[in-house]
Amino acid sequence: MHALLFAKSPFPKSPSSTAALIGTGLLLGFSSSVFAQNTVSNADEEETMVVVGSRTPTQISQIPGAVWVIDKEMLQQQTRNGADLKTALGRLVPGLDLAPQGRTNYGQNMRGRGVQVLIDGVSLNGSRGLSRQFDAIDPFNIERVEVLSGASSLYGGGATGGLINIITRKGEEGLNWRTEAGITSGFNSSDDMDRRLSQSISGGNERVQGYLGTAIGDNGRHYDGSGQEIFPDIAQTDLQDNRSIDVLGNLSFRLTDEQRLELGAQLYRSGYEGNRGVYFPNLDAATPNLNDAEIRDGYRSQRDPETDRKLVNVNYHHANLWGQNFYLQAFHREEESSFQAFPYPVADGLQFRASQQNTDLSGIKALFESRLGDDVSLTYGLDLDRETFDASQMLFDTDISDASGGLVQQASGLEPRYPGYQVDGLSGFLQGDWQATQALKLSAGLRQQHMDVEVDEFQGIPGGKNDYEATLFNASALYDYRNGHQNWLQFSQGFELPDPAKYYGKSPDVSVDNNPLSAIETDQVELGWRYQGGNWTAQTALYYAWSDKAVENAEDLSVSVVDEKKRDFGLESAVTRYFDNGLEAGGTLHLVRSEQENDQGEWEKRDARYASLSSATAFIGWTDYVRSARLQANHNFDLKDDADREIDGNTTLDLSLSQDTDFGTLSLGVQNLLDDQYSTVWGQRAAMFYSPYYGPEYLYDYQGRGRTYTLNWSMAY
Repeated sequence: MHALLFAKSPFPKSPSSTAALIGTGLLLGFSSSVFAQNTVSNADEEETMVVVGSRTPTQISQIPGAVWVIDKEMLQQQTRNGADLKTALGRLVPGLDLAPQGRTNYGQNMRGRGVQVLIDGVSLNGSRGLSRQFDAIDPFNIERVEVLSGASSLYGGGATGGLINIITRKGEEGLNWRTEAGITSGFNSSDDMDRRLSQSISGGNERVQGYLGTAIGDNGRHYDGSGQEIFPDIAQTDLQDNRSIDVLGNLSFRLTDEQRLELGAQLYRSGYEGNRGVYFPNLDAATPNLNDAEIRDGYRSQRDPETDRKLVNVNYHHANLWGQNFYLQAFHREEESSFQAFPYPVADGLQFRASQQNTDLSGIKALFESRLGDDVSLTYGLDLDRETFDASQMLFDTDISDASGGLVQQASGLEPRYPGYQVDGLSGFLQGDWQATQALKLSAGLRQQHMDVEVDEFQGIPGGKNDYEATLFNASALYDYRNGHQNWLQFSQGFELPDPAKYYGKSPDVSVDNNPLSAIETDQVELGWRYQGGNWTAQTALYYAWSDKAVENAEDLSVSVVDEKKRDFGLESAVTRYFDNGLEAGGTLHLVRSEQENDQGEWEKRDARYASLSSATAFIGWTDYVRSARLQANHNFDLKDDADREIDGNTTLDLSLSQDTDFGTLSLGVQNLLDDQYSTVWGQRAAMFYSPYYGPEYLYDYQGRGRTYTLNWSMAY
């Protein structure tokens, strides 16, 4: 089963008997459980109420856009069989690129543009532009994932391609335990082994509910389809020899019949803890170079790849404040992202350096939802947030690095990596909906965003202050034919912010005061259709997005904003057919073309380092509610730009089987069933970014993992 359009898989029932409800999350993205409804069951059907919390519950059939809901059963079917979070979402969400396999999710765009990722309404994106949003939570602690495809005109920076809001598990009445354990291996060697162990407890009564979940992961080494150990990703780091722990807890209080309060917190750590590294035999040669590298034991460094996050989230809801729904959210997120020792060219050879980049984000969001009669609703509010950033770079002793072939990295100094900065945001928004007729719904909205940017002095380059504004609109029409078919037409805007850390601090000629950042706006139009009825569910959208500026990376990895017209257009589609006896089949398709205007005013293919690949998936599945089986194919199409840069696509097959017993559920998964050997999309992009300036191409061509087997056991009691 792919992303739910309307609810849980209805087989053998008709999908028309179920209706998934979702708050779009377009406005604020509060935690869903503030106004969540419990699952309601009877003998015939199960209806799931899904609320983002930024507005009162809204049926998907009332949303003029492509919305996808990944419930916990769908997510678990993927992750219990060996897929990580970003891989699972790439397979289930049309429009979201198939995932890279390392720590980074760089280039995993939605509709060819950037995607904003949130946990319970708290954004994991930052101005710095790091791509570790999915290295943030263990799927064990996820209740569901809500996705809106396309540019968001009400969420602020980062959502030019879409929104992904991860909703965490919450407490339930009574005492409930869950235990899960899994092991993954390709049986290539004794260190080819990933282990998972998770435990949760939840409980409460009508007034108070609580949840506490802990998930631990321990990865070994990974091997490609030919049985060779995969070369580490020295650029953005990977998840080999990685240890992770995710501790998530929350408390929910029903203060009165009209008021709820939720307190949530999360601690997440994911970092390298191994002794395998890249050995460079020619570091101490007369002409130092990075040729003939190999993987060896004996690696140790005083700074290793790691992601550390702390999150605190408080949500309050009043269902009748001055006759309106009122939501208030306060949050604080701290994040430390460390990288691997990386070889930088210097005057007399090569020097290894590793950065650590720290981001703090705090904010308050307030929203009112008001009914102005039976046919008109109005949502309005304010967002206030502050983001701070600083970064250091550890320099490693060259003599020790050279003598050990880069295996031993001992610190010799510490210096600033990028200029520190602070970004203060204040935004107001207004959204109105009018049910013009029983069949026609019209919506429109406006977001006004003001950002103050303050940049610190960096290596003798003066800091300074500036500010910028962004005014973002949306308008839509939704027509319901009242026979299972719907169409919508939508215009929306989103924007992205150039990386302040890389934009400033490059040269004294780039004055902070005189060169303010500007919002790079994306405009999008979308025509969509969805159907629910009989034994089918389907949703399709045609989109066209454009902008007149772009962010580009220079050879030294700094960024610049250039006047460049850019457009992305394509088709996003998913369909599922339900048969008798528990059989279902379906697939997704995303066809995208990204173009940029050249100096002659002609449109040409977008640089392959940035453009998304078209993709498709297909599956067939079966269940009798005790046993299940699923076979899925995932395909990336080839990509070639007008400068003859190419990315080769690939196809993988995955198989999953499960059996319920009196002692829990046993699952067996096989990833990359045919054991194909291939270069990941990120590996091919990284080779374009980093080679030859930072060494030969093979250092960055990160390979895909070969066939693996995952055995998983889970039990709720």
